[in-house]
Amino acid sequence: MSLPGLDLDKLGGKLGDGPLSAQLVEGGRSNLTYVVTDGKQKWVVRRPPLGHVLPTAHDMSREYRVITALRDTAVPVPATYFLCDDTEVLGAPFYVMEFMPGVPYRSKDELGKLGPERTRAIALAMVDTLADLHAVDPDSVGLGDFGRPAGYLERQLRRWGKQLDASRSRDLPGIDRLHERLAARLPASTEATILHGDYRLDNTLVLDDRITAVLDWEMSTLGDPLADLGLTLAYASRETPDDSIISNVSGAPGYPSADEVIDHYATRTGRDVSDLDWYIAFSFFKLAVITEGIYYRFSQGKTVGQGFEKIGALVEPVVAQGNATLKES
Repeated sequence: MSLPGLDLDKLGGKLGDGPLSAQLVEGGRSNLTYVVTDGKQKWVVRRPPLGHVLPTAHDMSREYRVITALRDTAVPVPATYFLCDDTEVLGAPFYVMEFMPGVPYRSKDELGKLGPERTRAIALAMVDTLADLHAVDPDSVGLGDFGRPAGYLERQLRRWGKQLDASRSRDLPGIDRLHERLAARLPASTEATILHGDYRLDNTLVLDDRITAVLDWEMSTLGDPLADLGLTLAYASRETPDDSIISNVSGAPGYPSADEVIDHYATRTGRDVSDLDWYIAFSFFKLAVITEGIYYRFSQGKTVGQGFEKIGALVEPVVAQGNATLKES
């Protein structure tokens, strides 16, 4: 049986020897992820969402390229098999990668079952993996031209402002003020690394308290590494509502505080984190825009999966956290 966005009959000519079956991986709110099997082997298929797609987002070739490039580094990633640009197959470009074992912990209840010591170990392993990513020399893995580091933060702020306008269908109190305040306090980036762009615990797989794979690289580029750390901290905010669809893993007993995460990253990397409030506030802005884009698709009836009915109410509290985080100059 085929699923929305996945034609197994057309895919069958490219995978396996027998009839295929598939399951949608729940939890993803952007690109669609399916586990496909012929009864003997398993693969993972990634494709863009159905319907409204923002410019520059959901680029399958970029995601495929960065995962392939990181294969022989300290960053754990799945093996990649092939990229298909032929839209006649699934209606959009897609790629196929290795099925990796592990659990994407999305809630404090899931993580809490492991106990405080294991929870802390997993969270710090996630930070270590981020430090490992930021230690990779882009040129050494063929990613020297993967982005334009100069002016990265300014372009990011402008880009997400445009993304907001592309998905704006209702009044969002405080979001324009946050955007203006971020523009007025834009820090100067001094270093560029490979960025994941959406780094959080449920974009990793965990097995035996180790990170076995980092997934969902659709927003990766070259830029300021503190942008990744800021987003990780925004996702782990302990003010996140328990019933939201955003991960609330930081509420699990043993999960390190924001200050502990920052100190651990700074110790591992030696980076100056004194301006991190800007990066966290920007991450709340970015998260609000992403969430509003998903709400926009949901309002048009163009989403696949469960839980989207809650997402519209999440945007305003995220904006408020951004404004509260950003220090006055």
